[in-house]
Amino acid sequence: MPPSQKRARRYDPVRTRAAVLAQFAHVREAVRALTPEQLALPTRLGDWTVRELVVHLTMGLSRVTRSLELPEPAGPKPELTLLAWPFSTADRAERIADGTRALAADRPDLDVLYGETAARFEELVPGDLGDRLLPTPAGTMRLADFLVTRTVELVVHTDDLNEAAGLGIPYDRQALAACTRLLADALAEKAPGGSVEVRVPPFAVVQCVQGPKHTRGTPPNVVETDPLTWIRLATGRTEWASALDAAKVGASGERADLAMLLPLMG
Repeated sequence: MPPSQKRARRYDPVRTRAAVLAQFAHVREAVRALTPEQLALPTRLGDWTVRELVVHLTMGLSRVTRSLELPEPAGPKPELTLLAWPFSTADRAERIADGTRALAADRPDLDVLYGETAARFEELVPGDLGDRLLPTPAGTMRLADFLVTRTVELVVHTDDLNEAAGLGIPYDRQALAACTRLLADALAEKAPGGSVEVRVPPFAVVQCVQGPKHTRGTPPNVVETDPLTWIRLATGRTEWASALDAAKVGASGERADLAMLLPLMG
């Protein structure tokens, strides 16, 4: 895990909570209309079916509520910061897959599962989050920070679901913004420096990669892309070369090649 190089930007916890619920509601509405044939379709997530992906999307919220039912961890500081979280996910991938398959094997009624998950989240997650610590599989985190990671889970897997089932589930603007910003900041965390400016309008601009630092005017090394392409690059859904070939990414300057730095999350 890269050492922390900067302080994570602050996110409004009330807006983050609302964004999580809004994105989950978008997914739930689409799930209601899925046919058995669509639920049996394959996804780009290994051997997961659409049904397993749909079940997994509920686990992002249920992790929050299950953790809130446990005693608050002792200690004044979290073990895991928000900027460190993206680099902690690869180690848990197998356990996450096992948990998803186990839940899907129970054949739950999907609309009931989504309804119960949303209701418990609204009931147990306070509107004023404060600095409460939360036990998570990767270590204790601030509840407000962990909710930001839920926007990543929801946005990334909404994109997976759209791709697998041919859907057009919309993205809540605040959820998309939080996901984009966290993953952009993670790049700057992984490759600190000021020689490359990465622009993901309208949500994020970060500088990264060691080398001559830009001070004024147009930077000599610039990468620019849209939020969904950036998210796909950061999570390994799209390869750097493919995005360049499809003109989904603009890269100018001899240092503006991020291929060796991506993906950020396994």
